[in-house]
Order: sequence, then C-alpha cells, then structure tokens
Amino acid sequence: MRKLMMITASTAALFAAACTPAQDAAETDETSAMTDTTDTAANAADTAPATFDNPLLAEWTGPYGGTPDFDAASLDDLSAALREGMELNLAEIDAITANPEPATFANTILELERAGAPLGRVFSHWGIWSSNMSSPEFRDIQREMSGELSAFSSQITQNEELFGRVRAVYEGEEMATLTPAQQRVVQLTYDGFARNGAMLEGEAAERYAAINARLAELHRTFGNNVLNDEENYVTYLSEDQLAGLPADFVAASAAAAATRGHEGEYAIINTRSSMDPFLTFSDERDLREQVWNNYYSRGDNGGEYDNNAVISEILQLRHERVGLLGYDNYASWRLENRMAGTPERARALMEGVWTAAVARIEEEVADMQALADANGDDITIQPWDYRYYAEQVRSARYDLDSEEVKQYLQLDNLREGMFYVAGELFGFAFRELPEGEVSVWHPTVRVWEVTNRETGANVGLWYLDPFARQGKRSGAWANSFRSHTTIDGETNVLATNNSNFVEGAPGEPVLVSFDDATTFFHEFGHALHGLSSNVDYPTLNGGVRDYTEFQSQLLERWVLTDPVVNNYLTHVETGEPMPQALIDRIRAAANFNQGFSTGEYLASALMDMVYHTTDPAEMSDPDTFERETLERLGMPSEIVMRHRSPHFGHIFSGEGYSAGYYGYMWADVLTADAAEAFQDAPGGFYDPEVSARLVEYLFAPRNSMDPAEAYRLFRGRDAEVSALMRDRGFPVTE
Repeated sequence: MRKLMMITASTAALFAAACTPAQDAAETDETSAMTDTTDTAANAADTAPATFDNPLLAEWTGPYGGTPDFDAASLDDLSAALREGMELNLAEIDAITANPEPATFANTILELERAGAPLGRVFSHWGIWSSNMSSPEFRDIQREMSGELSAFSSQITQNEELFGRVRAVYEGEEMATLTPAQQRVVQLTYDGFARNGAMLEGEAAERYAAINARLAELHRTFGNNVLNDEENYVTYLSEDQLAGLPADFVAASAAAAATRGHEGEYAIINTRSSMDPFLTFSDERDLREQVWNNYYSRGDNGGEYDNNAVISEILQLRHERVGLLGYDNYASWRLENRMAGTPERARALMEGVWTAAVARIEEEVADMQALADANGDDITIQPWDYRYYAEQVRSARYDLDSEEVKQYLQLDNLREGMFYVAGELFGFAFRELPEGEVSVWHPTVRVWEVTNRETGANVGLWYLDPFARQGKRSGAWANSFRSHTTIDGETNVLATNNSNFVEGAPGEPVLVSFDDATTFFHEFGHALHGLSSNVDYPTLNGGVRDYTEFQSQLLERWVLTDPVVNNYLTHVETGEPMPQALIDRIRAAANFNQGFSTGEYLASALMDMVYHTTDPAEMSDPDTFERETLERLGMPSEIVMRHRSPHFGHIFSGEGYSAGYYGYMWADVLTADAAEAFQDAPGGFYDPEVSARLVEYLFAPRNSMDPAEAYRLFRGRDAEVSALMRDRGFPVTE
C-alpha cells in the first residue's frame, strides 16, 4: 500500500497512481504526480472502532466491507480531518515506542502495519479532490497543509525510538524464524526508514526534514501550475475550421465548448485526449501548430504558472538531500532498491533502444516528407505535422483508416471485453451496482461488484470514472481506496480506474481510438493487480516502480485476441465483429510509427536520468539544459519529448517516477518476453497453465517476493531484451 514516506502502512498519501507512459495520472495527460508505490489507504481495521465527528475520518460503513461516503465529504472538513488524523497516527507511534517489552514483529512491525487507518481514510478523499475533482478551494488547502504533512512525515521517519525498535527486529534473532512474507515486511519497513533519513542526527536531520517540507510544497506547485495551464489555454474553433476532423470528435468538441460558455463553437482543450486526435486529423496546419504549442508549452509560458524555477529548486534540493545520506546523485539513491539497480544499467537499456528508434524516426520522416511532396503541400515536416502525415502514410501503406477502426471500439463494449478477459484469466465476475447503492464522487462514476465466479465470494468493488471534465487532470490512471490484507480479518479491495474520454452527445455511443482502447486495458491491468492480491500485510501491496507497470502493459495484449474481437469489437451501426481483414491490417501496422512512440518516450526517460545524475550546480536553466541535452543525444528535430520538462509531472510533481521513468521500458522487456510465453503456449493467450502461473506469480503476490524471482518462477528464466526488439520490429543484435 502506498505509505506517507513509506512508513505507516495505512497512512496513504493519495497523490497518484500507476499508469501508462502516454496517458497517466502524473501529468494531466499521463499517469502517475507520483510519490512511491501504487495502492492506497484504509486497509487496517481498527481493533477498537472509534467514533469520529468529522465524516472524513469516520469508519466506512454499509455493504461490501464499508465504502467511502463521498456524499458526506466536504472540503470544509478536510484541514481539520488531516490534523486530527495525524495526531491520532502519532499517538499510535507513541504507543509503539512506549512499549516496555523488547521489540518483536508482533509489537512493532505489525502495529505499524495497523497504524494510521483514520488518516488513510482522509487521504482517500484527498486523492479524489486532487486528481478527479480539483478546485481552487482544494488547491488552497493543499498549500495550507503541505508543510504540516511534511513535518508529520518527518516526525515518523526521524523518530529514533521507533527506528530503534524496527532495527532491533531487523537485526534480531526472531528475524530468522519469521515467514518469508513477514521477513519482507521487516526488510521493506527497515529500508523505508534507513533510506529516508532515520540515521541522520542533529543539524543533518533538521536539514533533511526542512528539505522534505520544501519539496512537498514545490511538487504541489508544479502540478497545480500545469493544471492551470491546461485550464487556461483552450483553442476555440468556428465551423469553417473543422476540415478533416471526425464527426464524433466535432460533436464532443462542441459539447466541450458549450460547457465553457462558448455555445456554437468547438473547444480543443489542452489535454492529450483532445490534442492528439486534433493533430492527427485537422487539415488546418496553422491551427495544428497553435494546439501543439499550447500543449507542449504547459508550465513554460512565463508568468505565475511557469515551472522552470520550480524545476531548478527541486533538483537542487533532491541532490542536497541524497548527499546527506551519502549518495553521489539522486538516481543512485532512487535505483538502489529497483530491478535496474543502478543508473548505468537503466541507461544502457535505453541507449541501446534509442539508436534503433532514431534510425526508425528518420525512415518515418522520409516517408512523410515524400507524401507531402507528392501532395504538393510545400512544407517541411515539423513536430505539429508528425501525427497528421503519419496517419496519411498509415492509411496509404496499410489501407488502415483510424476512423474505420474506431467504429468497432465502443467504450461500453471494451469494458465488457475487459470483464471477459478478467473472467477467463482471473476467475472474476462483474455485476454493476444500482445507482445509489454506494456513494460516488461524480454522477458519471459507475461501480461494479467483483466476485469469484466459482464461489461467488466478494473480491471487491471496481469504480470507473471515464470522462474528462473541468478540474479533472487528464490522462488515465488507476488507484484504490482499500487493498487486500488479512491482519485483522480479510479485507476486500476497492479499486478505481480513471480516464479522460470525451463524453459524447446524450445517448450516443462513445467511440475511441485503438491507442485509447489499449490504454483502457492497460489501466484495468492495474486494477486487476490490486484485485488479485493475496498478501497478508498492507506494506506488501506496494510495488517496485520499474516492475509495477509490467502487469498492466501485458494486459494490453488481450485487446485483439479472438474472443474479444468476435464478441466485443463490433461495429457501432451493424453490430458485426471487426472483420479479419481489418484485424490483419491493424496487426501489420502494429509497428508503424514505432520510431515516434519509442523516441518521444525515450527522450523523456533519458532526460529524467540525466537530470538526476547531474550536479545541479553544473546545469543551466531547465529550458537550455533540456535543449542542450537532447542535442547531445541526437534528438530528431521532428519530434519532442513526450513530456517536456516544465510539465513532466511524473518526475516533478512527486517522486514516484523521478529517476524512474525508464521503468516503462524496463517493464516493456518483461511484457514482450511474457507475451511470447503465451504466444508459444498451446492455448495461446487463454492457455490455462500459463494463465495460472500469471496470476500465481505475477499478480497475486504483489510485493511479497522479489520481482526478479517472481518473473523467473513464471517464465523459468530471466526476461530477454531481444523479445522487446522483436516486438517493436527493431533489429535484434547480440
């Protein structure tokens, strides 16, 4: 479970979740402001249930193990709830340290696992207000509370008596008698202290706490600056500026304009879900450039919401903080407990693929330029042209029209297809709850009960928040309000998926792109990871950042499996399944534009690693440093970073992906290799033996075992990078 500074197991800092690199929670268009790990709060059951006047602290009641009461939630109660929750949590810590008995797993580690449940419930609401329902009023509370929350975290991480007891268990004779799962909880708890300043003393400890407080403020400022630029830069079109745009996109843009008081116009909002299709289909090159500039300049427009100075200070403080711990740079500290282990290993993987990606980009640009020349367009391909001409090349080469594909990708049908896959692989069944049976935070949120389809036993609930709206950060992400544990009775899971599809006209089906369809499956993979958990202890619901995207990336591979295609990818008008000829064209084009998608991602991932392995004293301002670094890498001029530095929320609005954005590619290696295991199995992607190993070793254990060992148990060997190169259509070298 996600823990504030990785200490109190039930105290969740719900600032984000795990997601795809192209669409996530960290940025408004992409996953995961992230702190660390992916699950959230309110797991631990109170041994003596308390009564709270503040509804945000109150025990969750009702069916399904109790659920958050969003109807009773009010921002007016938030600051008081946070303060009372922190006070209660610190009292629990005091009770642990005051115990006169020698430290044991039961009286120290297990009590830490139980601690913080009321505050965790508050953070479940905080996460919704932060990601799904943000407002100026909430942002004021964020500013007000950031210092207090950081100080609270430091009171735990730098509690010498508490760390002394944790260390006594870690180094004591009892450790050898514990179960493997218990030993891992102890190890992770000890590391959480040791890696976050618990061994510092005096002025160093005070400085460490001060840095954390300032970083918390800067992370919040960074994310809010991006959100402000997303809300403030909207491009309004007139009817004569719609050439090339699909009818459903036009209808959605009209609805978006109407909700913003621009009836009769068409709004291109400053998020990926709106920008991407506009740049792909609009015939208006000047408008493409404007929309492109709006999007890629988020946080980089000067004035109140500019993030460049924020980035510089974040990097300086991170470097100083890890220096207090004895590390040469931030990335070395960050990767020490990741699968990659060192920045050098992560860069070696990225740079090996980067060379192939750049070569492919050059081929793609040549193809697009030739097409533009043949059309007599008299242009040189620029970044705002890439998607537009790539779509034309795709259509010509593969006879593949994205709009044709889209007619088979209805959002509701895709959801049912995901449920089918979850049933076949995981044995889950889904039943939508009647409206009002459980509380939701917005009228468009829907909820399903998840059960074991053989026994009928409740596994949890799945909340879906599918549509974009004002105050909701863009992209797609997964989160949870409660994870599976057994320490005080077995808990069920409350999982959420959040997207930013553009809501259609009333009564009209929502059609999505193929990329959006795979993203939908991807984020559902995160939910299945949580729903599958069989771990006993809250800490073990966490994750290793360069492993935690693997399971969700793998689930994308089921979109085009035969049962999904035949039953759920049906034409919006005729109801006929997607024809085999179209499937063949989609598969033939699977590696089309792979240079662009790999290159824009790797540029961001490499930039992240360079930022966090360079002494900030040697850096120029972020804009200049970004440009100079990309020039050294040989960045093609026709593309840009997927996340330019001033809106790179993965690494600057939190720390979950800082020096860790490479993790998507690390997980891609595992994904490609695991997919080949299914491809080679007698039953293909529904092979019962491989599916059983998938659940047993890759989903259910969460973080209860070392990820590398878990993968070896699934595959019988380590993953091979050659699988990734084959998967992307790049040359395979030794």
